[in-house]
Formats: sequence, C-alpha cells, structure tokens
Amino acid sequence: MKKLVLILLLFTFSNAINAQIEQGKTGAWYMYFFKHQFKNSQFGIQGDVQYRNWNLGGDLEQLLIRSGITYKPKSADVLLTLGYGNITTGEFGDGSSTVSESRIYQEALFPQKLGKRFHLAHRFRYEQRFVENQDFRTRYRYNLFLNIPLNSDSISAKTIYMALYNELFINGQTDIGDNRMVELFDRNRTYLGFGYVLKPAMKFQLGWMNQKTVNWGKGQLQLSFHHSF
Repeated sequence: MKKLVLILLLFTFSNAINAQIEQGKTGAWYMYFFKHQFKNSQFGIQGDVQYRNWNLGGDLEQLLIRSGITYKPKSADVLLTLGYGNITTGEFGDGSSTVSESRIYQEALFPQKLGKRFHLAHRFRYEQRFVENQDFRTRYRYNLFLNIPLNSDSISAKTIYMALYNELFINGQTDIGDNRMVELFDRNRTYLGFGYVLKPAMKFQLGWMNQKTVNWGKGQLQLSFHHSF
C-alpha cells in the first residue's frame, strides 16, 4: 500500500512539473564565451556568462557565471580545464523564487578535423554540484560539436558556418536528499545554428536548441558571442 501511495505521489508531482512549464513556449539564451591563452605559456583561462530565459526575456530560467584555468599539453591536442561556476535557477512563470548552486568542474576538449570542412570537437566534463537544499551531487556530460564552414574551407575571418551539437547529461547519484530521487538520465540538448566569423577572435552564433529532461522538453533560441583575447 505504501508503495502504491508513493507511486501516485510521484506521478502527481511529475504531472505538476509538466503543467507548470509550457513546453510549447520558446525560451531564449543569451551567452558570452571568452578564452585567453597566456603568452609563451601552456596555461590560459576560459569561461562564459549565460542569461537563460523561459520565454524570450524576463522570466529567468538561469543566470550562469563560469570560469576556469586551462592547460594545453605540448604532447597532445587536447585542452584541459579546471573551473568553477555559480548558477542561479528561477522558477517558470510569475514566481520569483530561486535556487543557488556552486559547481566545480573538470573537462577535456579534443578537437578533430574530418576532410577539409568538418570541424569536430569532443568535450567530456565532470561536475561536482553543491545545490541549495540538496545533498552533494555529481554529473557526467559529453558534448559532440560539429562546425561546417559554408563559404571557405576553414573557420576564418568573414566565414559563415553551420554549427551543430548534441550533449548528454548523466547524474552520478539518484538520491539527492530528504527522500528525493532523480533519474540517472538528466537531460539531452540538440542544437542547430549558423555562425559568422567577424575576425579570428570574434564569432557570433544564432540557433535553436531543443532540451529534453525526464519530465519536459522545450525549445530555446540561442544567441552567443565567442571572444578570444
């Protein structure tokens, strides 16, 4: 009997989440990415600031501020990062309550080129998450990026390119405290967009991303500026 009651409660909670988030309403993410390689050094910095909305603007989904120290080994074509992120997550709709999160992460980015035009990158990221009112959590992420220049063979100045990616998120734990459970599968993001290289250190990108979790799926416009200095 207790198991039946628990199942009914979980089902009701899942339906409440789906009812709260209007899956047909497109959101928008506005993003700034930066990176810098220190002169005559294998070390650098990189990071991003993202203002994510449940709608086109004003209904906060997340404010994410993230930065890390990078290291590029001489003997391998890989970029390693150790970083920290601070995330404020808002609720869908008129409510103003938020949840804060501190996050430490490690990642490895492997660039790859197939033929003349297919620029791939594999990113593996491991996160340690300190979410407000939850137990300590971890998460594994894998992102496959593909950029295809359309009017040249390389992603250089004045190039228009197609950008695609797919990222899978897997939770490291299912118990997050106070008898609350999550699935091992956290979410998946699929993106298609187009970019323009203003100059080698500046790129703009506009695209559409579909994000699916266990409980909901939603489309998001993405506008991003990528800056190297």
